[in-house]
Amino acid sequence: MPRRRPSVIVADPPWDVMAGPLRADVGEGWQFRPGTGASRPLPYQTMTLEQMAAVPVPDVAAPDCALYLWTINAYIEDAYELAREWGFKPSTLCVWAKNPMGGGLGGSFGITTEFFLYARKGSPVERRTTGTWFNWKRHYINGKPAHSAKPDPFYDLVESRHDGPFVEFFARRARLGWEYWGDESLQTLEVA
Repeated sequence: MPRRRPSVIVADPPWDVMAGPLRADVGEGWQFRPGTGASRPLPYQTMTLEQMAAVPVPDVAAPDCALYLWTINAYIEDAYELAREWGFKPSTLCVWAKNPMGGGLGGSFGITTEFFLYARKGSPVERRTTGTWFNWKRHYINGKPAHSAKPDPFYDLVESRHDGPFVEFFARRARLGWEYWGDESLQTLEVA
């Protein structure tokens, strides 16, 4: 349990992402890259919608709380459902418009967007932001875009809109002044 119940939650769930048909012989957490005959592991384990809904976000959230829930094109409807499962009312779908790099993943369209759903529980204190799309630079590690890493300006946006306390579920790295929980973080947050 956090020291104080957070009034702001950021969540970047490990959606079951595939760039092609799932191959049963590859195992959980892997994806198949069409046309290459090769598969590669994701850098984290994925979860089903039911597993994500079971994460104790409702037990941690303050009565008046904002939720920023990251999703991708294939899971927009599921993101709305997950927000409701956690006790939040969806408000605004925002877009991270990335500059194209190569063809991008996807089928008919090379996908260069990610989304975050802003949702509320109760009446969180918030400051208004103009616009619902953002063209932030990708986060890089060793000269390559970091898989699923969210840009620092996103966190700056969240902090400019709210006073906190802040917590990030499914965190990949620490951020000063935040509590966090996730397989790829040091997990300052203890949840049952």
